[in-house]
Amino acid sequence: MLLDRIQKHLESIYGIRCELRAADFLLGEEEARVLGGTGRAREELLVHEEDGALELGLYLHPELLAPKNLAAFCEAAEGVSHFIYVARSAELERKVSLLELEAQAEIDKFAICVLGRWESRGAAAAMFERLFDEVRFRETLSEEELFRYREANRLARAYCERLLPLLAVRSLERLLSELRYSYRLGAKAKLDYLSR
Repeated sequence: MLLDRIQKHLESIYGIRCELRAADFLLGEEEARVLGGTGRAREELLVHEEDGALELGLYLHPELLAPKNLAAFCEAAEGVSHFIYVARSAELERKVSLLELEAQAEIDKFAICVLGRWESRGAAAAMFERLFDEVRFRETLSEEELFRYREANRLARAYCERLLPLLAVRSLERLLSELRYSYRLGAKAKLDYLSR
């Protein structure tokens, strides 16, 4: 299944293992609405915390489960990214902000796409442009959501721009080392590091 492949790829990039599988937490549209989903997005991670227990559910529009274009693939990857990041943060007993979650998902989409096309010279620069310069935001976003998504895009763009030289010289070991280092930073330390 696509979600398993995305999850395995992200785990490989970051040298981590998430015991929970995103595909096992997939919700249908009606289930997502019953559990508090907004229904405004084609990808939504539902999180409920109570008495120290965390409950997760992942809604992905059916079109995202068999993506026919880069945008749909990236939406599916974003959902898996959110799922893994929240699950790991809970495992590490670490809080995570929505901004941190969104910025990491932007980085994850870039990393999974460029590493998936590693053999294609010039793919990184083209992918960078598509993901960070040609971005559009949903018109239904609130002012607060729009600010968060724009800021996440700005932070991830600044960070991924610093990765381009490593991609240009085909330094996979240094690239993975850098991605793994930044992934393990949390909260303010991560946001500060991304914006350098």
